Amino acid sequence: MAVVLVDGSSYLFRAFHALPPLTNSKGQPTGAVKGVINMLRSLQKNYAGSKIVVVFDAKGKTFRNDMYSEYKANRPPMPDDLRVQIQPIHDIVDAMGLPRLVIEGVEADDVIGTLAKQATEQGIETVISTGDKDMAQLVSEHVTLINTMTNTAMDREGVVEKFGIPPERIVDYLALMGDKVDNIPGVPGVGEKTALALLTGLGGLDEIFANLDRVADLDVRGAKNLGAKLEANRESAQLSYQLATIKTDCELALAADDLKSKP
Repeated sequence: MAVVLVDGSSYLFRAFHALPPLTNSKGQPTGAVKGVINMLRSLQKNYAGSKIVVVFDAKGKTFRNDMYSEYKANRPPMPDDLRVQIQPIHDIVDAMGLPRLVIEGVEADDVIGTLAKQATEQGIETVISTGDKDMAQLVSEHVTLINTMTNTAMDREGVVEKFGIPPERIVDYLALMGDKVDNIPGVPGVGEKTALALLTGLGGLDEIFANLDRVADLDVRGAKNLGAKLEANRESAQLSYQLATIKTDCELALAADDLKSKP
């Protein structure tokens, strides 16, 4: 039996943007409600007998905002049509008897990362249901990602196939490239190809900065000046690494094996 950890916040936005603007007979928007609940029903069918836990982001700032005040600063405010659907979704998840977690000060990713680690330590196979690429860093021999909106699964081999690097290099990858969606700065001018050349040629962030003299020998455009660019943005890369790392030691009132479904 597996534990299925659902990134409710990821699916909330994806369902809202994927479906047409549906409304009920009172004119209330229902597209995100329909999308998220259909996804949960699909998981219940495909993982019958497994424990399903739904995790949402809490309101307010997180420890990453304390670390970097511009974190997620570019994000537009949540559309009103989506905002009014959050409470109904929470209520339906509760009515379905599924454990629902909302932990202040951290993101849903961090709660999922913590529960996945706990489950792995107990020898429980874990499935993370998300559309968020950052979660690829959590994939292991015992942790798989599933995207119920595209019906695709990603294990260790899947991460290597998609990104060209294993799960344990995803944080380094994000630290070099940055992330516009979350406003993680990264190293200016370093894109996907350059990041991959650095990671496959030299290793992780620590190895790269310990071997800046070897950067010019890499087979990548602009390699000659890349070492100097990395040195000039060392602090930015290291900050980005911290911002991109999913926390796996959140303080939770309940452990993975305490979260049980109710009628």
